[in-house]
Amino acid sequence: MLFSRKNLEMPTAETALKGRSQPIPTATTHFISGRPLKGPYPEGAETAIFGLGCFWGAERKFWEMGDGIWVTAAGYSAGFTANPTYEEVCTGRTGHNEVVLVVYDPQKVSYEALLKTFWESHDPTQGMRQGNDVGTQYRSGIYVKSEAERQAAEASRTAYQKVLAANGYGPITTEILDAGPFYFAEDYHQQYLAKNPHGYCGLGGTGLSCPVGVGLKADA
Repeated sequence: MLFSRKNLEMPTAETALKGRSQPIPTATTHFISGRPLKGPYPEGAETAIFGLGCFWGAERKFWEMGDGIWVTAAGYSAGFTANPTYEEVCTGRTGHNEVVLVVYDPQKVSYEALLKTFWESHDPTQGMRQGNDVGTQYRSGIYVKSEAERQAAEASRTAYQKVLAANGYGPITTEILDAGPFYFAEDYHQQYLAKNPHGYCGLGGTGLSCPVGVGLKADA
């Protein structure tokens, strides 16, 4: 497949598609757990946003973490267009990344454990692509809500870069940015690989372990 130059270049706020004022329709509940996709979430729950290639496979990586993950959702973030559609994101003219929203219990799973899953589930050195999926919406990204999250993300990037370099990989291209609006993707994208177990997943990690995080915490 041929990919045009526009797919590999980010638009500006001025050149991006304008979008719409109302959210696009999506699922009301998580296909696996039946929990409300948009909340309300339990008191004390935290949210995290990651982009690591096609969100079908990326979302599965996080719901498979099991206990401590309240809900996951596929969506769009880190761009300019308000309430974008999948078709609009695929044009490369929204600036958005395909991302996963992870709602988790910090008493059961740490942010560092999420970072470890993030790094090990894709190749973060590929720029505006992930495997055969090419375009700005497939870039690697961590979208943080606090200075503590930023420091943890940057420390994990530094640690994993050393591992990758020692094994012949180039520089990490992952962006670490303040989290902006998260827009839920359409119903059929939510938990796609649970609904379609043999569906496409272009996600592939490096096979190298990321030496950060404490993993799952013991129950209080």
